[in-house]
Amino acid sequence: MWSVKDTAAFLRVPPKTLYEWRYKGDGPPSHRVGRYVRYLPDEVHAWVLTQ
Repeated sequence: MWSVKDTAAFLRVPPKTLYEWRYKGDGPPSHRVGRYVRYLPDEVHAWVLTQ
């Protein structure tokens, strides 16, 4: 699983953008793991292909 920082680096956007997308219901699917937000690489890749 990727952290917000890892996912932001892959997508070339600031981490704040991922948090904003998550709040609005946009962006790649995310998951809560304890108190952390995580992203599955396969889901991020699939989301990129739909954009």
